[in-house]
Amino acid sequence: MPTHDDYGNMTKRIVFTENDHRHAQLVLKLKYLRLTQSAFFRHVITGLLEDDPRIVDYVNDIAFKSKEKRAKSEKLQKAGVQKMRDFGLSEDDVENIFDLIEGEFPKL
Repeated sequence: MPTHDDYGNMTKRIVFTENDHRHAQLVLKLKYLRLTQSAFFRHVITGLLEDDPRIVDYVNDIAFKSKEKRAKSEKLQKAGVQKMRDFGLSEDDVENIFDLIEGEFPKL
């Protein structure tokens, strides 16, 4: 049975279906771009998780949200980016802050 220490080290399969024509188109396009399917999907996932604006904008365009929710989401994202700039904090800085708090108050 996996332990808590194994989290993030175990591999998972991501599987979905697509029709044969679109699959063939994808395979040909990726061969042309000299990318494997796994590399392509890993890059797209990384872009989404790391908030790459090119990927996030595309996903926001295709997401099933009302115009109001989309506008609110974009406004909140922009406000968050601005606050990060205002405070001058990178993700590493934020992580270091949590590490410091954990060191000072290990029981939290």
